[in-house]
Amino acid sequence: MLRHGPFEDIWIQPAAGDAGGAMGAALSVWHRYLGNERPMPNGYDRMCGSYLGPSFSTASVKSFLESKGYPYHELESEKRAKTVAQQLAEGKIVGYMAGRMEFGPRALGARSILGDPRRVDTQTTMNLKIKYRESFRPFAPSVLEEKASAYFDTDRPSPYMLLVANVKKERCLPQASKDGMPMLERLNVKRSDIPAVTHLDYSARLQTVNKDDKPDYHEIISEFEKLTGCAVIVNTSFNVRGEPIICSPEDAYRCFMRTEMDILVIEDCILFKGEQPSWEEKGDWRSELELD
Repeated sequence: MLRHGPFEDIWIQPAAGDAGGAMGAALSVWHRYLGNERPMPNGYDRMCGSYLGPSFSTASVKSFLESKGYPYHELESEKRAKTVAQQLAEGKIVGYMAGRMEFGPRALGARSILGDPRRVDTQTTMNLKIKYRESFRPFAPSVLEEKASAYFDTDRPSPYMLLVANVKKERCLPQASKDGMPMLERLNVKRSDIPAVTHLDYSARLQTVNKDDKPDYHEIISEFEKLTGCAVIVNTSFNVRGEPIICSPEDAYRCFMRTEMDILVIEDCILFKGEQPSWEEKGDWRSELELD
């Protein structure tokens, strides 16, 4: 629709399902029945990133961790972004929970699992060891809004991870002939300088990150760029296959320990997997997630 028309621009409500229907009904009453005006948005839209869910203070996070005896380190707020970026640059997979939860089906940097897009193995690692799903499934890139056009063929924001764009041609690498090569082998062929977020057809479903809407997440990507020269990171929802996105600190810790994530960041607290006590859980929960 953006490339071929008939519209000059489109805006997609980020929870365009049952949840969005409920919000639409409320807005219909507000504007049509009660007669309230519809003010024009300041900037891209009035949802400001769709961070409408609950949040948890650092004090409440510390209280939870200490009550359970889970080892953690407290970060100074001004050093959190640099610390997370450094871990990503070293190839670590980071569970990240900060601020109000996203409204809608996509993780947008408030309840996200983050990785380094430059590594060929990031996609397979995150799929098989963390998400427990098929290794071919692509991951989305989060890119600084002001740098998006340097990485993708796009000229507009995509804050809700709902628009698809191709990776810039100058960043793409030629692929081997598809004839006779199984798809899983093709996945291991480096397709661009950001292979973990480049699908087989060189496309990506991107999220552009605005400094005003999510300053903490924007700062992490900015610090990652300072370290690596890359203004893109891998972003997938903080959950495993078959479960909803995490909401609370307890949800985050459980998902962290059930998977092979390396680092967990909850507000200003950082946890390292190697420092945590052994995790025991009744029943084999992974059996419900086995791939067909």
